[in-house]
Order: sequence, then structure tokens, then C-alpha cells
Amino acid sequence: FCEVYESAEKTRGESAMNNLKTVFAQIASLQFSDFLDIIVVAFLIYKLLPIFKMSGTGRIAWTVVAVLVATWLTNLMKMHTLSFLLGKLVEVGLIAIVVLFQPELRRTLDHVSKWKLKGLLGTERYTQEMIPVIDQTVKACEVMSQEKVGALLVFERDNSLEEYFKTGTVIDAKTSEQLLRNVFFPKASLHDGAVIVRNGRVAAAGCVLPLSDSQYLHADLGTRHRAAVGMSEVSDAVVVVVSEETGVISVAVGGVLKRHLAPQTLTRLLRNELCPQDEKQDDTFKAKTLRKFEQLKNLVKEKDKNEK
Repeated sequence: FCEVYESAEKTRGESAMNNLKTVFAQIASLQFSDFLDIIVVAFLIYKLLPIFKMSGTGRIAWTVVAVLVATWLTNLMKMHTLSFLLGKLVEVGLIAIVVLFQPELRRTLDHVSKWKLKGLLGTERYTQEMIPVIDQTVKACEVMSQEKVGALLVFERDNSLEEYFKTGTVIDAKTSEQLLRNVFFPKASLHDGAVIVRNGRVAAAGCVLPLSDSQYLHADLGTRHRAAVGMSEVSDAVVVVVSEETGVISVAVGGVLKRHLAPQTLTRLLRNELCPQDEKQDDTFKAKTLRKFEQLKNLVKEKDKNEK
């Protein structure tokens, strides 16, 4: 028994070594095009994963995956009738997806087409432009919260909201506290709709937004809050809401509604969501690297002095 056990362990060890040698041989045989292929695929997966968080796109993705897995399992288990039916479903599935999920596919393609190389577009300049816009927005929301004036502001990011401009009135004006308060004044003609802010400017007002059908929202939330959540579900926009009944300030991002925000919290949240942090992180990394380099240089100097 001991001999059989030792022989099995030896065989297992040799098999593991052979597998490792095979892996190292394959890595050594990789060319530049192979590494480039891996990097491109990893980048695409990294960029496409956030899209699947959106409800409509997630339904498309999971439906396609479920059908493909079911087709593979039926072929594996030799279930010929079901495999034939699923095969036909896959053949016409592309046309069915285009017809049934046309709005979601359009938003997904629009999201992919709006990818930006922030480093080339100048994140520092964009941040400097957005900070006063955020400050003016927070001031307006604070006053409207105290006066219990309902408001709905949408900050466009990578996803284009061009289709929602058609439901409102194009303004294209500088964002200011006075302008936002005038738009949402209860007797103003545009106060019932949403204001869309694009590139730091009030692009349109009185816009109609899609309502969320989420079952997790509180029953006491009205149409304004459901529209905020609905817009954050179908796009990457940041939506600010001021309740007309309670004056509570809320923010919807990625289908999640954050309520009861103080002005300071609202400022911090909007800056985190709308102002790129890449440059700040780079500065921190550079500062840490320089400090480490200075420490190493001082250690070398002290070592030289000790040797002398």
C-alpha cells in the first residue's frame, strides 16, 4: 500500500511539474501581438462591465448568456429536440434582440461611443470648470430646500442625453443659483420638468425623464424621485432631487437614491462624482515616490558617512 501511495504521489508530482513546464513554455512563446491581444481584451472587459449594471443592458446580457449556456448543455447531454429548438432560437435571436431591446441597445452603443481619454481632454481644466457649477447648484438646492421648492437636476457625464432634450426647451446658459431658482419657481412654465446640465452649462429645462419601475423604492416617493432613479438606471448621469413636500435633498447615481443630504455632503458627493480624481491621485503617487526617493538618498548618504 505504501509503495502504491508513493508511486501515486510521485506520478502526481511529475504531472504537476509537466503542467508548470507547459505553462512556462507557452508564456515564453508569446509574441508582442499576443500581449497586445490580452491587453485589449482586458481593457474591453473593464470598460464593458459597468454597462451591465444598467437594468436594460443587464437583461440583454443575462438573456444571451442563459441561451448560450442552455444550448451548450443540451448539446452536451444529447437532448436533440431541445438542442434543435435552441439552435433555431439562436439563429433568429439577433433579430429578436434588436427588435425587443432597441432602446437599451441604443443606450449601450451610445455609452461605448462616448468613451473618453480623460488624460488627453484635460481633467484639470474640466475640474476647474465644474467646481463653480457645483457650488452654484448646492447654493440653489439649499435655498429651494428651505423654501420647499421641488427641483430635478441632471448632470450629464459620458452617456449622451440628447434624446431627452427634445422633450424640453433648449436653454444653453451658464449655470447659476439665480437661473436654477427661476427655472424651478412654482409658477414658472418649466418647473415641472428636469434641468439637464451638460459641460457645466444648463443645456435644457422642462425635460421629461423615464420613471423607474423598481420595487425597492419607498411608497412615499413621488414622480420626481422615481424619474431621478429612472434616469440614473438608464445612464451614468448624476441626478439631484429636492422634495417639494419635505425639502429633503437627494442624489441618484447608478439606480441608487441617497437621501437626506446636507449641503456639505451634497458638495462632497457631486465633486466626487463629477470632478475627475486621476490627476489628484497622480500627484499623490508622485509625492509618495519623491518622498521614498529622498529617504533612500538620505540612507545612502548616512551609510557613506558611517563607512568613512
